[in-house]
Amino acid sequence: MALGVNAAIGRLTRANSWDVVAKIPIGFTCHHPQGLDRVGETFYLSGVQILEPTTRLDPPVDGLDRTAGRGRGFLFELTPDGQLLREWELGEGDMYHVGGIAWDGEALWVPVAEYRPGSHSVMYRVDPVSSTVTEMFRYPEHLGGVSRDPATGLLHAITWGGRRVLVLTERGELVREMPMRSHYVDFQDCVEVEDGLVSWTGVAEYPDGAGRVFGLGGIALLDLATGDVRHEVPVTTLSPTGRVVTYNATHLEMAGDRLRMYAVPDDSDEPGESTLLVLETVL
Repeated sequence: MALGVNAAIGRLTRANSWDVVAKIPIGFTCHHPQGLDRVGETFYLSGVQILEPTTRLDPPVDGLDRTAGRGRGFLFELTPDGQLLREWELGEGDMYHVGGIAWDGEALWVPVAEYRPGSHSVMYRVDPVSSTVTEMFRYPEHLGGVSRDPATGLLHAITWGGRRVLVLTERGELVREMPMRSHYVDFQDCVEVEDGLVSWTGVAEYPDGAGRVFGLGGIALLDLATGDVRHEVPVTTLSPTGRVVTYNATHLEMAGDRLRMYAVPDDSDEPGESTLLVLETVL
């Protein structure tokens, strides 16, 4: 019986190495990538263009620790060789931070939040067949990524830094809230929902003792019912610019008896600066 993605993730250890089998230049400016999914031979990538960075507020104002900044949020549709097919600009006002995305078999779920914790978000559903964008709900919290359980229709959204999991209906009604019981990385992009588990990828940066930081990536399996972490492994493979490959936008799938990862960890201000990496590991 063929392994599913989550079952394969459950077999990973920190001894697994990821071999880069392809490097595909992205032929357009995708800004700061956030989420990635593959539907057939087509890729969907979310990205944030920062026009004005946020700045810290000391003391916080109205419970917010930084200014809103300014930016634009995008969802891109691209070919297997990294060329742009279509794009959608998403968001409104201070809500421009597009997060991790999720394909549910019919459409893409895309959260767009303010670029600060404890703020506000809007959830969109994008139908790539009709190119229709539907606002599903607004929520008084930063939603940084989302998964959708096909068995229940419920959404599992993560807050700033992946510190909490909010279980929501498709209309944004809170069903329950669970703390994230993994603390070594901040989760960003959903990989797969199957067998009562949801897999996430992410990254955190740590000081190295010499005034610099290093990025540690990770993959984890979470129990959909309890939020418990069933399995997690670090990822240390680096991109062409030195970012860990699970920095933000990732997609995992099976390739025979190997687990394949697609990743876009690097930012771009010009076409060709970001790379779609294809990596594989032996189980």
